[in-house]
Order: sequence, then structure tokens, then C-alpha cells
Amino acid sequence: MTETNHTQPPRPEYPRPQFMRKAWLSLNGEWEFGFDDGDVGEQERWYEADGSDSFHRKINVPFAFQSKLSGIGDPSFHDVVWYRRTFQIPEDWKGKTILLHFGAVDYLAKVWVNGQLAAVHEGGHTPFHADITRFLVEGSNTLVVRAEDFSRDVTLPRGKQYWLEKSASIFYTRTTGIWQSVWLEPLSSVHLRKTVVTPDIDRNEIRIRTFVDGLKAADDIKLQVTVTYGNEVVAEDQYSVRSGEQLRTIGLGDFTDHGLGRLWSPEHPNLYDLELRLVSGEEVVDEVASYFGMRKVSIEDGKLCLNNRPYYQRLVLDQGYFPEGILTAPSDDALRRDVELTKEMGFNGVRKHQKTEDPRFLYWCDRLGLLVWSEAANAYDYSEEYVRRFTKEWQEIIERDYNHPCIVTWVPLNESWGIPNVRMDSRQQQHGLAMYHLTKSLDDTRPVVYNDGWEHMTTDLVTIHDYESRQEVLEKRYTSVQSAVEAMPANRSIFVGGASYQGQPILVSEFGGIAFKKSEWEGWGYSGADSEEDFLVRLKAVVDPMLTSPVVQGYCYTQLTDVEQEINGLLTYDRRPKAPLEMIRAIMTGTLTEPLSAEPDIDAESTKADPEMVR
Repeated sequence: MTETNHTQPPRPEYPRPQFMRKAWLSLNGEWEFGFDDGDVGEQERWYEADGSDSFHRKINVPFAFQSKLSGIGDPSFHDVVWYRRTFQIPEDWKGKTILLHFGAVDYLAKVWVNGQLAAVHEGGHTPFHADITRFLVEGSNTLVVRAEDFSRDVTLPRGKQYWLEKSASIFYTRTTGIWQSVWLEPLSSVHLRKTVVTPDIDRNEIRIRTFVDGLKAADDIKLQVTVTYGNEVVAEDQYSVRSGEQLRTIGLGDFTDHGLGRLWSPEHPNLYDLELRLVSGEEVVDEVASYFGMRKVSIEDGKLCLNNRPYYQRLVLDQGYFPEGILTAPSDDALRRDVELTKEMGFNGVRKHQKTEDPRFLYWCDRLGLLVWSEAANAYDYSEEYVRRFTKEWQEIIERDYNHPCIVTWVPLNESWGIPNVRMDSRQQQHGLAMYHLTKSLDDTRPVVYNDGWEHMTTDLVTIHDYESRQEVLEKRYTSVQSAVEAMPANRSIFVGGASYQGQPILVSEFGGIAFKKSEWEGWGYSGADSEEDFLVRLKAVVDPMLTSPVVQGYCYTQLTDVEQEINGLLTYDRRPKAPLEMIRAIMTGTLTEPLSAEPDIDAESTKADPEMVR
């Protein structure tokens, strides 16, 4: 275990960029902290305001105690942890409703304010909040959080967090407790709770659903909506709020599709600003700033389209791990830089793998132009308790991220994680189908992948994971639909349960994984390069068959960065390119003009991925 100085400043950026208010107070930074390995804290009432002397450490929130940036850096098992800090409410917040927000706490959180239980939340990757107004006192207030993880439970939705103490294979260091921002905000008794914004580029309209809390029958409340593009007001509307949920459709008179118009795409990430104001008489009682992109994802005659035109998706697998923060980026600039590096290498999107990413990352994808496949952090095995936990959390993920234009595909399940016997087990097949249809019931505007990689049933996209490294084998495999869907990479069938190919777009959503050691990190990959030149040759050998295939409509290369013991990234773990970015870009986009002088010496037997090392 390492104790370090707390030199990392609090994360200053507003944590929820799709729903911003001007008044807020960050609670990131130094908290008191304690391990509760005997799970005695609740019995001993550690949550009481006068406290316990068990908070004998300091931690830098929002970094998990396993990370270096937390100031603790202890990767061993501590499944119950406690946090404590004090705060004061600003004078001009007096008389307001005070909400306490958590971006994410892994896995089960209980929150007390001045010794009173204020919130309980289950789910390690989604936000929650509590109205703490009635618990507050004048002057100093005490906030206590108990977080419980279940590190060894393989039916827990956990993503890549390993259930053994040391990272190995494709599994990494765990994240326990608070790992996204904590903040306060003051509200009037009547306030906006959320908005759901759906663009319709075919009708040049935006559909806005608003949800208002605290509304009383006698209230005379109006909602003012202003849509701007740059400094230009595009549309304004005002209407009475008669119930807690309102739906309004607003036409955008400025919008055309001559060329690109103001459509959102990776090449032209055009965004409209959206201002929402609740008004009582002449008083603005709540004001929220948001934004949206006019874009459409569809499948037309078997073609995957963006904005009504076929669009080839060049994705990279992005696991969102950082050497010193694990699942938490060290800064907002680090999130932005990952997006910039991805685009510089010629990709137009990422498949966010086994992680529900911080909303700030999605903001930069919206702002800079990068497609995102949103994939849940899965469990590894199946149980009824897993179904309950995962279904709830997946609904919360869709609710949180629905408005982001960058998200173009939902991926509830990956490589049969959580449903390992889906080939034969009808319950697990039905769970996969339930997740597909649940997702479509919540969002009918985006494609849904049943089970990314293989063993599909009902699915909008047929996705295949294939770590073959021989160019001639890949070229032959993807010359026709039949050869593609009949292939069995990692010895897995593409369809199960009597399902068959129904004309869906085919994408190779994992491939490559070329190991190249270019840092002090030791590790593994699916095939290996021994020099920069060899790395580029091998890269071209696997990418070219994707670009020239008459049936593949997109790919996802493994992976963006090295992660812990994996060294198959295009970048090292600390984000240094393993080859010139312009060379990687030329290969990924098929625009390389200069010949590569070496041919890879590929041993067919040595490059077959171990079925136990699938992602």
C-alpha cells in the first residue's frame, strides 16, 4: 500500500454537461476515509454527525482508493469503505431545495447527512441524487457515505474489474466506492428534473419532453424554450406547464439538408444550444442549459446509415482506463485528449468497452465529433439476482445518456458475458432477448446489438469478433455474407437459438489486438510485433481486409491504449503513440500511399487467440 500527498486539485468542471445549472458546489477533493473490513460501521454508527475515529485516512474524491490519484493506492480487497466530510451551504442558497448528486459509486451506496439517512443506491455505474434540505443545519454539515463492493461476486455487473486480487488476462484493477464527481445544487421548490430530446431530421423538428418536480395544482408556471445555433436564435416557444410531464415539438426553420446543413456528424459536429426556463409570473424559478445535435441513425435496405446516407464506421475499442486513476480520468483535459487522439488516428468512433463512461467524455464526443457505441459493464456469470441488478442499471444508463448525439448504438451484452450458456440455456437466451426489446422500448432511434461478438438472436447489427492476423484468411472470410456469418472465430457460432442472418449490416466489432511493447509495461496481445515497422505492416494486414470487404460495413480495432498487462494498444497506457499518428491514420482510412517495406512473419498457430482470452 502507498500513501501519497494529495496534490491533485478537485475536478472543477460541471459534471453533467447535458443539464447544466449556474449555481452549484463541487464536493470533490479531500475527504476523511476508512476501511471497514469487519463491516462494523453501521452497527457502531459511524454515520453519526459526531462521528467515529475510524476515518483515519484521507482520500482525494472522485478517485477510488485503489488508484494512485486517490492518495492511497491500495489494490487489495476492502469491500466496505466509508467517507466523511463537512460542508456549508452558501448564504444565497438559504430557502432553496438542496440536492446532493453522485456521478457514480461502486457498488452499493448509503448516504447520511448529519446522521440522517438521505439516500440508498445500488449500481456502480449510474448517477443518483437526494433532496437533503430537511437534514441541513446552520453552519457546518456532515456528509457520510458508506460504499459496499462485492469484489468476488462474478454475477455482479462489473465490467473488467477482476475478482482476484492481482490483474491478469483481460481483467484489471477494481474500482470501489466514489469514482465520479460529487456536487450540490440549489433549486426552487418547482424545478426541472430532466429532459428527453429527440431530433427528427426528416421533419426538421426537435421533440422535447420535460419533467417538472414540485408542481402544485394552483401554480401558474410557464416553460420558456430557446434554441440557438451560434449566436442566432433559431426557435422560441413558451407554454403553460399543466402536469409533471410535458411534450412539445419545435420546428427548426433554419434547418436544411443541402450538403450537410447543420446536421451533426463526426466530420461536422454541429450542435444547437437549448435554454429551458421555468417562469412564475415575472420570476425565473429554474433555468437549465443543454444542447442537442440533429442527426439520425438508421438501417435502410441493409445499409447502416448516418443522416440518411450509408456511413462506414471506423471504430476503436476504448476501455477508458488510466494509469493513475483507473476508471477515473485524471482531468477533463485527459478525456478531451483521448477523443482528439482517436480522431487524429483516423477513427470516427469508439466502442466504449465494458464501461459506462463519465458524461464529460460523452460531452467531448458530442462537441468534437466522435461516434460512441455505449456498452454496459457486464457480469461474468448468470443468476436471477444478476438479472435484477443489470436490468435496473441498464435502464438508468439509457436514461442518463439518451440525449447525447454521439451515441449511435446500444450494446447491453458483450461476448455472452452474464449469459455464458446462451447457446443452450433458454433462460439466458430469453434474457438477451429481453434486454434487446427493453432497450428498443426505451429508445427506438438507435440500433441495438443483442450480444456483441457472436451468439446473436434478434439483433439490429450482426457484429463479429475476429482476432485472426493473416491477411489472406481475413480476405477470404469476408468476401461474402455466407462466409462471414458461417465463420466461427474463437470457436463461437454467430447465431444461436435457431436465429439466422436476416439481412442486417455486418461489422467486425473486434479485431487486431497486435501487441507491441513500447514502454516499460510488460504484457500480452493477440499477435505480436517486434518493431515499429513490423507493427505497421501487421496493422495494415488486418485493416485492409475490412476496408476492401464487400460485406463489412464497419470495424472496431482493438484497442486505443495499452491497459495494465495488455500491450495491444495503438497508444501506450500513458497515451504515447506507438507509431506516427499520420501513418496509423493512413492505414485506418485506406489512404496509405507509401509502401511498407517489411512483410510480417506470422506463425498461424501462434496467433490464434486463446478462447479464454476473449474480451
